[in-house]
Amino acid sequence: MSKRSKKNEQEAGDGDHDNGTASAAKKGKKVKEPEAPILYSDPPDKMNSKDGRAANMKITSWNVDGLRSWVKKKGLDWVRDEAPDVLCLQETKCAEKSLPDEITSMPEFPHKYWAGSDEKEGYSGVAMLCKTEPLKVTYGIGKEEHDKEGRVITAEFPTFFLVTAYVPNSGRGLVRLDYRKTWDVEFKAYLSDLDKRKPLVLCGDLNVAHEEIDLKNSKGNKKNAGFTAEEREGFNQLLAAGFTDSFRELYPEQANAYTFWTYMMNSRSKNVGWRLDYFVLSSALLPGLCDSKIRNQAMGSDHCPITLHMVV
Repeated sequence: MSKRSKKNEQEAGDGDHDNGTASAAKKGKKVKEPEAPILYSDPPDKMNSKDGRAANMKITSWNVDGLRSWVKKKGLDWVRDEAPDVLCLQETKCAEKSLPDEITSMPEFPHKYWAGSDEKEGYSGVAMLCKTEPLKVTYGIGKEEHDKEGRVITAEFPTFFLVTAYVPNSGRGLVRLDYRKTWDVEFKAYLSDLDKRKPLVLCGDLNVAHEEIDLKNSKGNKKNAGFTAEEREGFNQLLAAGFTDSFRELYPEQANAYTFWTYMMNSRSKNVGWRLDYFVLSSALLPGLCDSKIRNQAMGSDHCPITLHMVV
């Protein structure tokens, strides 16, 4: 068992998702013979919007499951090849004073912003690295209860806001589900207020698989963090407020497209995963949407990166 899975056995915390098979084994149920994995192949990038305009903004988001470990696993090599205009990271688990030189000195991104937990070093954390300096950068959503965990950075650009978020996990045994429900309401209100001023892109680990198509074992996970009715309804309410899941906008029927796989039971090689990472767009930005990518061949974390091509 990996260090990460041991930690999850000991405490309810972020990144705690069951792959369905493990639960059946624990309960003594007969586990079916494994099926041949159905893999997802990321198609060629679409570089034009539906009305023919060429993409001029590329944003990549990645839950790195520990920044220092991810750097050691050569995550930055992949980033340099991908070459986004903005790189957003979640679950950095790293205080600003402990950031690796390899990332703080990156010349590709002269403008770097970090947020971490005020109370627990090595917990949560997000980052935003930009080629072009934003007009303004803020941290949190204006609610101390949430902001002390270092989960949100917002950058204002001339024509849109970019928000990167690491949404709280409801935890093993759903011990934080009530907190998560409060977060969903207050985060939606924050985004709606921003959207009144300027359209926005929300990216990050939103810790919810929205529909059954968004995870491999939907039946076995309806009472697990990330697929409860309450969390899914929270995402429904976000979409109802005028926002759009960019991947489903372009690929409404695409199954087996996941962004997270537990380290246990060879889940990634079997593609037993969850789609937890998103680019969510204000409706005003949809005409400029070109493509929403799942880079599932990129290694270095239990999540893979996602990339957005758009016209701004």
